[in-house]
This record gives sequence, structure tokens and C-alpha cells, in this order.
Amino acid sequence: MAHKLTERALDDVIDEMIDVVENSKDEIFHISEEARKEHEQLVEELKETRKQVIQHIDNGDKLQQKVRYSRQRLAEVSKYFDRYSEVEIREVYENTHELQTKLAMLQQEEKTLRDKRDYLERRLVTLSQTIERAEGLAGKISVILTYLHDDFRQVNEMIESAKEKQEFGLKIIEAQEEERRKISREIHDGPAQMLANILLRSELVDKIFRNGDMEQAMEEIKSVRDMVRTSLYEVRRIIYDLRPMALDDLGLIPTIRKYIATLSDYSGTEVEFSLSGEERRVSQKYEIAFFRLVQESIQNALKHAEASLIQVKLEIGSDYLNMSVKDNGKGFDPSMKRDKSFGLIGMRERVEMLDGDMEIDTELGKGTRVLIRVPLS
Repeated sequence: MAHKLTERALDDVIDEMIDVVENSKDEIFHISEEARKEHEQLVEELKETRKQVIQHIDNGDKLQQKVRYSRQRLAEVSKYFDRYSEVEIREVYENTHELQTKLAMLQQEEKTLRDKRDYLERRLVTLSQTIERAEGLAGKISVILTYLHDDFRQVNEMIESAKEKQEFGLKIIEAQEEERRKISREIHDGPAQMLANILLRSELVDKIFRNGDMEQAMEEIKSVRDMVRTSLYEVRRIIYDLRPMALDDLGLIPTIRKYIATLSDYSGTEVEFSLSGEERRVSQKYEIAFFRLVQESIQNALKHAEASLIQVKLEIGSDYLNMSVKDNGKGFDPSMKRDKSFGLIGMRERVEMLDGDMEIDTELGKGTRVLIRVPLS
């Protein structure tokens, strides 16, 4: 329960971090868009201001020519004052003053427009830098979001995987102890009991033989022989469960065939086996691993899936081994975590140690298919 609460708390922290970062990214995007809109508006305003500056410069040049001409006229009137009437003199003075006033106003407007133009140019540079920084920051935040979404999730998964492996290690120790108890119990209940019975029956044979009843003695000897044969079978079965000698002597394919035939007879479940590619020996580590994978897959189908048909397919390629174990059992929901799925964890561990891949295709009510692909080195 505490483990699940820890996982949920870590997921909540990650989700909260993602929300904060995404909100920050949205804010930066909003700032960038506002800056971009202002930039576009200022670009248009700068174009118009530049046109106005050029127009004012042109008008100022023309007006300066008029002022220059008016001053010349005024100088002439002042020099030959007696030649002009009072009205003409006033008109020249007023015209010159008016032109000078207009020129001063025009120059002031031009200066204002030049200042505005310079401000707009500086503002556009600042906005361009703001947009560039915002885009760079948005890119960095995207990287952070990717890290939070994927890499940080992987860290969480790695933590969970490490905890699973720790639990799996403890489960292996428990399984080893359980296996030892099982072997001890099987030897005690099987061969050990039979050997004790054989000892008692042999003493009985001795007594009957001493009494001279040869026919009864022969019957007892036959019974003892049957018990010895049964004990030998039980010992061989226990040895086979520990490690089939056929795996070392004959190889993977004959051992799987023998195992499936024995299991079918013992369990009453139909188990089919088919081989693709060349039937040949491969490295011992692959033969041991695949035999155990076949064992675990079939046992899972029998114990958990309650299957009535199990199909095992093995393909031996030039540089790979493929295996498929399919059953028609009840299947399971792969999205639901199973607390006791140490069998599947162990299978994945074996496959990963061989640099291979394992896929599980299953659905409630539609059976399960285990697909394993391993490269041969």
C-alpha cells in the first residue's frame, strides 16, 4: 500500500511540474505573440514615419528656397526703400516673416519625426531581441517538457523497475526455499518411502525363503522389482524437473518435445509444438534459457489462464531464435498491474540478459500470446 502511495505521490509531483511548465510556456508564447504583433505594427508605423520625414525634408528644401528668395526681395526693398510704397514694403516683410515661421515649424516637425523614427528603430531592435529570447526560452521549455513527459517518467519507471527487481530477488529466494521443500517432500514421500518399503519387503522375502515357500518368495521378489522400478522413475522425474539431462545430451528441440508430451499426458491439456528452420544445436545458454521460457509460459497458461489448448512455435534462424506460446485461456488486462506477476518478470529478465525482446499480446477473454525474439551471437 505504501509503495502504491509513493508511486502516486511521485506521479502527482510530475503532473504538477508539467502543469506549471506548460503554463509558463503558454505565458511565454503569449508574450512572444504580443511582441510580434507590436513589431508588425511598429514596422508599418516606421515605414509611414520615414515617408513623412522624406516629405518634410522635400517640403523644407522647397520652403528654404522660397525663404531665400523672400530675403533677397526684402534686402532689395530695404536698400531701395524710397522706390516702394508702404503697402509693398509691408507685404514683403509679412511674406518673409510668414515663410520663416512656416520653415521653423516645418523644421520642428521634421525633428519630431526624426526622433520618432529613431525611437521606432530602437524599439524594433528591442522587440526583435525579445521575440528571439522568447522563442529560445520556449524551445528550452519544450525540451524540459519532453524530459518531464518522457525521460522523467522513465526515471519513475526505472525506480519502479528497481523495486520490482528487488521484490523479484526476494521472490527468487522464497522460490528457492520452496523448491527445496518441494524436492525434500517429493523425495521423502516418493523414493524414500518406497526404499523403506523395499527394505521391509526384502526382509519378508528372506523369511518366506527360509520357510521354503519358493513360489511366494518369487511373487514378493516381483513386487519388490516393481517398487524399485517405480522408485527409479520417481528419482528420474525429480532429476528431470531440476535439469533435463536430455538438454545436454540431445539439445533443445528433443527436450521440448519430450517435456510437452509428458506434460500433455500428465495434465490432460492439449499442447502442440511446431518448429521452423533448421533443427540444430545452439549455444547452451540459449538452450537452457529457451527451455525455461517454454516451461514458464506453459505453466502460466495452465495455472492462470486455464487454457485447454497451448500452441508452442519455435523458429531457429541463422542468427536469431524466435518463440511464440499461444493459449486459448481467459487472458488478462495488460494495463492492470499484477502483484504476483513474478513469472513474467523472470521471463523478461532472462530475455533481457540475452539482448532480446519479449512482447505479450493479451486481452480479457481472448487468450494470451507470448512472443520472444533473441539474436544469436
